Amino acid sequence: MEQQTEKKLVFNCNGQAANILGERDENLSLLEENLLAKIVVRGNELVLSGSKTDVDKARMVFEHLFTLAEAGILITKASINYSLSLLGNNKEIAAYLAETVYVTPRGKQVKAKTLGQWQYLEAIRNHDITFSIGPAGTGKTYLAVVMAVAALKAKEVNKIVLARPAVEAGEKLGFLPGDLQDKVNPYLRPVYDALDDILGQEIALKYMERGTVEVVPLAYMRGRTLDDAFIILDEAQNTTSLQMKMFLTRMGMGSKVVITGDITQIDLPDGQRSGLVEAERRLKDISGLAFCHLTILDTVRHPLVQKIIDAYDKKWI
Repeated sequence: MEQQTEKKLVFNCNGQAANILGERDENLSLLEENLLAKIVVRGNELVLSGSKTDVDKARMVFEHLFTLAEAGILITKASINYSLSLLGNNKEIAAYLAETVYVTPRGKQVKAKTLGQWQYLEAIRNHDITFSIGPAGTGKTYLAVVMAVAALKAKEVNKIVLARPAVEAGEKLGFLPGDLQDKVNPYLRPVYDALDDILGQEIALKYMERGTVEVVPLAYMRGRTLDDAFIILDEAQNTTSLQMKMFLTRMGMGSKVVITGDITQIDLPDGQRSGLVEAERRLKDISGLAFCHLTILDTVRHPLVQKIIDAYDKKWI
């Protein structure tokens, strides 16, 4: 019979305990159902007891949840299931999630919040072209901009170029007021928001005025070759095959490219194939490229976003 043991973990505060244990201890109940170790909460202490193997597994799960909670992430049932699915690798994953990727001017520490996000960041570090495909709220665009700014500040690139296709999602560009730039600005707003958060609004504006950072509609990329640049294509599911080919061939020497998109939200006209979908089919076997698939478990927005994505992914009965 395996030796019995006990392990104590301490909550930093009541708020952390409430976050991990869940409303009416719903998270705790789910953990008790899936872990063989006995789990007892005594004040600010969490006591795990049972065989050494069972206690070690439970400890790894809880340490992962503690890491998420300390990063300010709301622990949901999806978080619990995600942590349980990683059982056996939690020690390494906790170390990955503890790594600070970037610190904003306001002191916000940017870290990968899931294994999928960490793998995405690693792919960007180790490949010249990275495709990130996944649902809303998984940090595809934000993390790409973080890596671009980090590369710029480390003088690994001389400029950042962020492009988006200006595809109408139910409304026509021609009906919007203003000149062409005014018409396309709403499509580029999410990229501006990411820049403002990562660089600070004043510095972001200064970089754009100098041309160090460009935010442009995809159509403006035609005919250019970009050397020593970090180039991001956002909402790539709304490119055509020809647009995707055009974008990928803008890459010059010393450049790095990240393409992000959600193939469940394609706004192209019926019958028109997404350039992102076709790119994966054509390019998946080329060395030097990486395809990262983020999932609902990598969603880091409001917990309701996970439920909404899951509901829309289910077949309509």
